[in-house]
Amino acid sequence: MATLQETIEVDVPVSTAYNQWTQFESFPEFMRGVESVEQIDETSLHFRTDIAGVRREYNAQITEQLPDRRIAWVSTDKPRNSGEVYFEPLGPEQTRVTVALEWEPEGLVEKAGSAVHADSHQISADLKRFKQFIEERGIETGAWRSAVDGGEVEETDEEAGFASDAPAPHARADARHAQSPHTPTPSPQRPAGVDPFIDDAEPSDPS
Repeated sequence: MATLQETIEVDVPVSTAYNQWTQFESFPEFMRGVESVEQIDETSLHFRTDIAGVRREYNAQITEQLPDRRIAWVSTDKPRNSGEVYFEPLGPEQTRVTVALEWEPEGLVEKAGSAVHADSHQISADLKRFKQFIEERGIETGAWRSAVDGGEVEETDEEAGFASDAPAPHARADARHAQSPHTPTPSPQRPAGVDPFIDDAEPSDPS
């Protein structure tokens, strides 16, 4: 089992960095080798990867999410891997992002790449692309502020406070199930697709 850890500092608030990582389907925009990520439900993902000519498909589950602090996942089939992303505020406009990953290389190509630390270089390069991606935008592409504990979704205090303005609990539940996973619930004052916990500023064109 290979164990890796890489860190980078990004010049955005901790909530912006964290919110972007909750948008798993955006990973291919800054993770080389990740062809696609499909959000199956709130905690289940399907990955398609192509790294050094080795193509893989596997499912993963989000086991822990603590807003603005930590995201953890584990694969539910081969290739075996698990990891965590930590978010540490260094100031109002700066965040340290740390990725810790464990994975089991399979086959000659993956084992050889791990032996020369190609996997570590890959994570470092992905973090640099994440830094460029989020700093150029200045704002996340979306957000999902629920907590996950042991693979189960829990409502956070900020969601509870926001939801108190809704008409009825069952209406809120019905609206949540009607939306796609990791889509923020809009407030009455904001259009759909804009997270209720971030500013109203229009996102800049990433191109």
